[in-house]
Amino acid sequence: MKLKKQVTVCGAAIFCVAVFSLYLMLDRVQHDPARHQSGGNFPRSQISVLQNRIEQLEQLLEENHEIISHIKDSVLELTAHAEGQPALPHHPPNGSWVLPPESRPSFLSVSPQDCQFALGGKGQSPDLQMLAVYSLLPFDNQDGGVWKQGFDITYEPNEWDVEPLQVFVVPHSHNDPGWIKTFDKYYYDQTQHILNSMVLKMQEDPRRRFIWSEISFFSKWWDNISAQKRAAVRRLVGNGQLEMVTGGWVMPDEANSHYFAMIDQLIEGHQWLEKNIGVTPRSGWAVDPFGYSSTMPYLLKRSNLTAMLIQRVHYAIKKHFAATQNLEFMWRQTWDPDTSTDIFCHMMPFYSYDVPHTCGPDPKICCQFDFKRLPGGRINCPWKVPPRAITDANVAERAQLLLDQYRKKSKLYRSKVLLVPLGDDFRYDKPQEWDAQFLNYQRIFDFLNSRPDLHVQAQFGTLSDYFDALYKKMGIVPGMRPPGFPVLTGDFFSYADREDHYWTGYYTSRPFYKSLDRVLEAHLRGAEILYSLALAHARHASADGRYPLSDYALLSNARRNLGLFQHHDAITGTAKEAVAVDYGVRLLHSLTNLKRVIINAAHYLVLGDKDTYHHDPAAPFLSMDDTRPSQDSLPEKTVVKLDTSPRFLVVFNPLEQERLSVVTMLVDSPHVHVLSEEGQPLPFQLSATWSSATEVVPDVYQVSVLARLPALGLRVLQLHRSLDGHATLRSSTRLYLHGRDLPVRKPEAVPLQVFPAAADDFCLENQHLQACFSGHSGLLQSIHRAGEEQGHRVSSEFLVYGTRTSKDKSGAYLFLPDGEAKPYAPKNPPVVRVTEGPLFSEVASYYEHVQTMVRLYNVPGVEGLSLDVSCLVDIRDHINKELALRFSTDIESDNTFFTDLNGFQIQPRRYQRKLPLQANFYPMPAMAYIQDMQSRLTLLTAQALGVSSLRSGQLEVILDRRLMQDDNRGLGQGLKDNKRTCNRFRLLLERRTTANKDDSLPSTEAALILHRKGFDCSLEAKNLGFNCTTSQGKLVLGGLFQGLELGSLQPTSLTLMYPLGTASNSTNIYLDPMEIATFRIRLG
Repeated sequence: MKLKKQVTVCGAAIFCVAVFSLYLMLDRVQHDPARHQSGGNFPRSQISVLQNRIEQLEQLLEENHEIISHIKDSVLELTAHAEGQPALPHHPPNGSWVLPPESRPSFLSVSPQDCQFALGGKGQSPDLQMLAVYSLLPFDNQDGGVWKQGFDITYEPNEWDVEPLQVFVVPHSHNDPGWIKTFDKYYYDQTQHILNSMVLKMQEDPRRRFIWSEISFFSKWWDNISAQKRAAVRRLVGNGQLEMVTGGWVMPDEANSHYFAMIDQLIEGHQWLEKNIGVTPRSGWAVDPFGYSSTMPYLLKRSNLTAMLIQRVHYAIKKHFAATQNLEFMWRQTWDPDTSTDIFCHMMPFYSYDVPHTCGPDPKICCQFDFKRLPGGRINCPWKVPPRAITDANVAERAQLLLDQYRKKSKLYRSKVLLVPLGDDFRYDKPQEWDAQFLNYQRIFDFLNSRPDLHVQAQFGTLSDYFDALYKKMGIVPGMRPPGFPVLTGDFFSYADREDHYWTGYYTSRPFYKSLDRVLEAHLRGAEILYSLALAHARHASADGRYPLSDYALLSNARRNLGLFQHHDAITGTAKEAVAVDYGVRLLHSLTNLKRVIINAAHYLVLGDKDTYHHDPAAPFLSMDDTRPSQDSLPEKTVVKLDTSPRFLVVFNPLEQERLSVVTMLVDSPHVHVLSEEGQPLPFQLSATWSSATEVVPDVYQVSVLARLPALGLRVLQLHRSLDGHATLRSSTRLYLHGRDLPVRKPEAVPLQVFPAAADDFCLENQHLQACFSGHSGLLQSIHRAGEEQGHRVSSEFLVYGTRTSKDKSGAYLFLPDGEAKPYAPKNPPVVRVTEGPLFSEVASYYEHVQTMVRLYNVPGVEGLSLDVSCLVDIRDHINKELALRFSTDIESDNTFFTDLNGFQIQPRRYQRKLPLQANFYPMPAMAYIQDMQSRLTLLTAQALGVSSLRSGQLEVILDRRLMQDDNRGLGQGLKDNKRTCNRFRLLLERRTTANKDDSLPSTEAALILHRKGFDCSLEAKNLGFNCTTSQGKLVLGGLFQGLELGSLQPTSLTLMYPLGTASNSTNIYLDPMEIATFRIRLG
């Protein structure tokens, strides 16, 4: 029980900031330069006349700014055309490359209104703040007796005389969609039998109840059962015997998953339930994720669920909450100024969700009431006292023994209503277990309910039966805060189930697949946008009959495979090796299919004359710019073969903001000419392509061009084979061999200098910053921001963690190091390669187990403010080692650091010296940062990894783990299937100015999901821009979907199950800071 080439996605740690490049393989394309793609106004409350006038003035000012901006752009464009040729970057003597002035401002202002969220008050303080709870607890792990991690529970026999104890026993079966077996193997061996028996056995007695959560399994079973059995299921759901809890495609991991994928799998499950059964989930059930993020309660709340349950929380926190009767609480977002995000949460108090740890504090007694363990079965009780079948002769004694456990457990909670789960992994897979559990428990219930003197009412129930009874006892409607119950903010990372066994290793385990997960997410987002736009345009032109509507099935399958991988043994890297391969094959299959969707949609959208569109699956019009030969290989970039006819590159920007970005492609000749779609020559950087530290790939060159990409738009570039022109800007390369005798293959068309010895320390710079590196190691040493008198020490180094030499050791779940990390000590010094060019410069350092590259873009906008860092890791010859990357700075962070939760929000962390080193690591799905009063250093990541700050001014990330043994959490394997993995980051240094306070066919509608960020304006204003202004939460849809009419806009709950308000054709939308909102949108 559970417990060579670089990755294509990084961006600014918003995984969806990706550019999809497609090669136009035919020269017959027709494109329209005027084609670029560049909402219901639902007021929250009545506003004053004065506020209306202020907003009108602001609108007028915005319109004036837009008019002036358009005039300025027109003048600049006319000036550029008049000059005949675009200005080129130039390289002054003893200086760095200088770009010509941009025709538009690189950074636009952030409205003061958008700063109010970060600056404003946070509302009423919560009763329980998890950072404060961690500071309060001693974590002393005292022996609690029969409840080893708790304390002795006592009660008075007459405590329930006035208000009887109401007990709900909730039968459940936890089905992992992959762990020891693959998803399909589990289904055929166990899950289908569980569900088939469920239909039969539940109909035998209307008092029986059952809950189910994994819709991935349920949908597969549904596709293979008869109409008669489907009707029986609908009856069981309708009469309350069967409840679908949470209703997601899986029970997702909450540490590594991005909120995009968390929402996507919720939508997939909820939409399936609505379509096939007509049910809407009410309660959340998460018994097995290894720690809990505060993002999930927000998503459940916005999906109209009213309550939720969690289990795997640090044993010391459980003990503390049990002692203070705080195991049930209203979970509130830290940024919520009122109560709009509150959701009722039940925390299970004991070690596990299995039967021995759910009836009460003594597992030896509770195990006697797990009737699957009756003598003669395949499993028994470890405490050596087996269950006994319930008979008339023993029912009184047995029921009294069980009631004592129920009463003790109820003392940990504030109400006289008690929840008792009854199940475990893949339980109820045989009819005999259904009979053993339900018949024996019913005899106990009948006895207890027939004895008024015992003051107890016991029955089978669903999860919502329990919550409804609690609400009724408290006299409130579902979702309200029960009187006297606490409010909690924060999260429940990191998790320990016993001793110092912290589940912090899985934050990094199998990082290759964590990276592939984000690549698939980015492609799914891009494919859904392009498909929706193409289909809307096709319908607008009454041409949807010619468009491949079958692509919708590919999108649906990709959503489901992405959802499946969010399972808490998939993205976590904690499944068997064969299961990990199965996940990888599914991810790659969906990635390939999504590229087909992107190709077909881009093909249609790029055509000027849509009537010429013809879909031929055997001969696709476009080709993607990279391929993956297998599920465990890194992407290989496509090399464009140039000839006398032009080749076209179609670049897609999936962001709702205009983007200025460097687009890089590989070509087979240095003699190339790049034109805009208007036919203007574009300056580009020509660089060599390297296959190793000292060898170039013959006849393959990098062409990098600066492109301004419209929001949600496509741009076409032309590639010609031609003699060198004035727009060809060659990068220069220096290669430092560090005394090693290595053969060097030089590029033909790009200058290269080879130095036998190591370099002196050196720097790269652009208009925003200067990054300096060690000539000996090739690693970063400092960053100096333009306009500041002094630079900052920001030095990087590689470290290695070992594992304990005795007793328990690190494994897929656990991180149990043998002490502090030791410096990485390779056999040979690194080869260092320095490349400098007009659009980017980079430093590549080749070590035995890691190749690191730090790139500085010399471009306007946010891309030039940070360092692009990649680490190609290969530790397949290591034994029980974990490779880490540490940044050490002069920032006085005072043992406080910040990590994100699911890419949605930021959570402060504090290094706890009273806890072991491994307890101070946290998940980093998107970013982590340290700061003091003057500066902030942020590490943005393209894949989820574990992170910590073990000393003031440090930030440390675990890159990969290779472990030779199991860590005794049920997997039965170590981590020995490592891959060559490219981890991508952005390193951003900022100056602070203030102190911080239908599955087969597409619907006529699309889902529009919006997230308004909450800005922190304690940083320089220019660092906040994405080449766009903020909008104070307002979004005008007309500017995004040009050429299309807005048919209707219907606000809904997060997963589209509940309409909120009425539909309209207004194009204006307003959101509060941090909120996510979903709309049904019809374009045509």
